[in-house]
Amino acid sequence: MAFKSKSTSGTDVGTLSGLLEVAAVGRAHGVRGEVALYPVTNRLERFDDGSVLVTAAGPRAVASARPDGNRWLVRFEGIDDRDAAAALTGTTVYAEPLDDPDELWVHELCGATVVDQRGNRTGVVTAVVANPAADLLELDTGDLVPLTFIVRCEPGVVYVEVPDGLFELDER
Repeated sequence: MAFKSKSTSGTDVGTLSGLLEVAAVGRAHGVRGEVALYPVTNRLERFDDGSVLVTAAGPRAVASARPDGNRWLVRFEGIDDRDAAAALTGTTVYAEPLDDPDELWVHELCGATVVDQRGNRTGVVTAVVANPAADLLELDTGDLVPLTFIVRCEPGVVYVEVPDGLFELDER
């Protein structure tokens, strides 16, 4: 299990509430309306032709998309020239949450209570921190728990199996 898109919860995005951040728009590419999108999700089917992505200016259907290194070159329907594409530079792209029961989603983890294998409530998830070895749950107590320690999730509760003493490290 790995975390996916960033949540808009806690962000003042008005009508975008409940959507997930999936990419940032870079500069226009070429003269036919393409933009460079920098994904913050690993669910790349979001950029499939016909997918609907949302910006602060409203929904945009993907007319075409292709990978280009660490970015995607995307043309949205109705964006047919460089000037229109350039107007999107610097905006954030959002999408509806995907219904995938086998995935952990940041918007579902943040605010959840963490319970260890002994039934102790150890804190509330305030953020998910990207980390090369394993992404980490950041708790309101300041503790960090690798996502690899998660054994089960229920709405509002994350169950973890942690090594003995993990939560006592600060007390030494």
